[in-house]
Amino acid sequence: MRLSVKEMVLVSMFAALTAVGAFIKIPIPYVPFTLQFLFVLFAGLLLDKRLAFLSQVTYLALGLAGLPIFAQGGGPAYVLQPTFGYLVGFALGAYVIGAVVERVREKGVLGYFLASMAGLVVVYVLGVIHLYIILNYVVQKPFTLAQAVWFGAIVCAPGDLFLSLVASLVGGRVYKTLQSVNPVHREVF
Repeated sequence: MRLSVKEMVLVSMFAALTAVGAFIKIPIPYVPFTLQFLFVLFAGLLLDKRLAFLSQVTYLALGLAGLPIFAQGGGPAYVLQPTFGYLVGFALGAYVIGAVVERVREKGVLGYFLASMAGLVVVYVLGVIHLYIILNYVVQKPFTLAQAVWFGAIVCAPGDLFLSLVASLVGGRVYKTLQSVNPVHREVF
């Protein structure tokens, strides 16, 4: 896979924005609420699915290599953190958002919001499964699947739905503005 310089810059920029989002957080039990998902949304809504995915894989690779850019640090042992599944979900969620938005972009804000919801479901499914497995089998803390769904999805849902709405409203306008400035490359800015 070959990337142009412009594509490398975009991938790097969204990886960096996701890292910044990790430090803007509200501590809640088990899964802190961060702004990482906002930048995952923007990556999926503004880039093509391939670049959105690569931006989050880059973020994951840098964090696993040891840079403290995750919400609670970094390094290879981070895979044993209860919240690591959400980070994997960010990569797949960004891809899904990009794939859906390619099909529904002309539907405007509603299409962007539907794409955002599809990505959110992916993030929550992977996050909740990993949360449940790590707490039960690594930390050895009795934790039911219902508790994992409650703390890993339901508690976070209002904030993530708000972020999805904001990204859908802003993302559509930003995309249209960028397309009017640079109509040659319609699929990536």
